[in-house]
Amino acid sequence: MRTLVTGGTRGIGAAIAQRLAAAGHDLVLGYRADDGAAQATAAAVRATGVRCDLVAVDLAEPRGVDALFEAAGRPLTGVVNNAGWAGPIGPLAECPPDVVRRVVEVNLLAPLLVARAAMRVLGRSHGGDGGVLVNISSGAATIGSPGEYVHYAAAKAGVDTLTLGLGKEAGPDGVRVVGVAPGAIRTRMHADSGDADRLDRIGSAVPAGRAGEPDEVAATVAWLMSAEASYVTATTVRVAGGR
Repeated sequence: MRTLVTGGTRGIGAAIAQRLAAAGHDLVLGYRADDGAAQATAAAVRATGVRCDLVAVDLAEPRGVDALFEAAGRPLTGVVNNAGWAGPIGPLAECPPDVVRRVVEVNLLAPLLVARAAMRVLGRSHGGDGGVLVNISSGAATIGSPGEYVHYAAAKAGVDTLTLGLGKEAGPDGVRVVGVAPGAIRTRMHADSGDADRLDRIGSAVPAGRAGEPDEVAATVAWLMSAEASYVTATTVRVAGGR
């Protein structure tokens, strides 16, 4: 098995990479800028005995997507579409237009371009052997995240629709398309967005009584990519503690 993971070197992406490595996947990890995190994740993955290649690209640019898939080569058996960025926390009215644009580019345009490229590699009509595409969405897509990440939530809602539509389109071509929508997960995203205490503040409001951990999301991704989920497609699994 050879799997491409975008945004695969930090937070949820790193957890997904390590979980898939433990399941025997050789990996190609795409990332944008954090070389230190990339090298650390790659080292942890390689320690399990699988192959791991790193590719630094900007997936909001079509040439970046092309470069990533060219580096990944063939055959690929799976793609995890995980690149994401929420931007600064705050009301939409106070969010600069360039930030809104970048959030939409990273969280919706990039996943669309990656999904398009994945179909051209995995789909039987393009010479592939079939496979699995996992789109990482967010629980924000159905909550809306008012006062915090409305633009991010809107983009992630588009990812849910991508999973639904492409899952139906890709089934006859031998590709399962599934989504995972994490809720409040302990990653650096919240601190990077300017609210390091956010999870402590909202964790008690989650029916499960706490924030989630990256490996809980990774376990769901690993299951969806396995033969045990062979009849699951065109749907998004929520990993959000009931929220």
